[in-house]
Amino acid sequence: MGSLFYGSSADPIQMPDRVLAHVKVVIATKLRRGESFTLSWRHPEGEAVGRSTIWLQPSIPLRFVFGDSEPEMLDPSLLQSYANSANSSGGLTVDIGATERSAPLPA
Repeated sequence: MGSLFYGSSADPIQMPDRVLAHVKVVIATKLRRGESFTLSWRHPEGEAVGRSTIWLQPSIPLRFVFGDSEPEMLDPSLLQSYANSANSSGGLTVDIGATERSAPLPA
C-alpha cells in the first residue's frame, strides 16, 4: 500500500502501489505543464463513508511513498485512461479500493 502526502497534512491518502504509480505519472505530467486539476476518490472500506477531492497545483507540496521497493510496471492503457480523466472537466477520479483492476470511476 502506498501513500500520497498532500500539502502540509500529516495524514496520507492511502492507495495501492499500482494505482499510486499511475497517478504519480499523470500528476507529474500535468504539473510539469503548469496544469492544475482535481483528484477524487471514494473512501475505501474501513474509512468514513464518503468521497474526497483535492486540488492539485504546482505550488502545493506532494510526496509519493510506495510500500514496495520495486517500481510498478505501468500499464499504457491505464495511464491513458487516467490522463484522459485528468484532462476532463471532472478531473482525475480513481478507485483506490481496487487492487488488480484500477480504472477511473465514471464522473
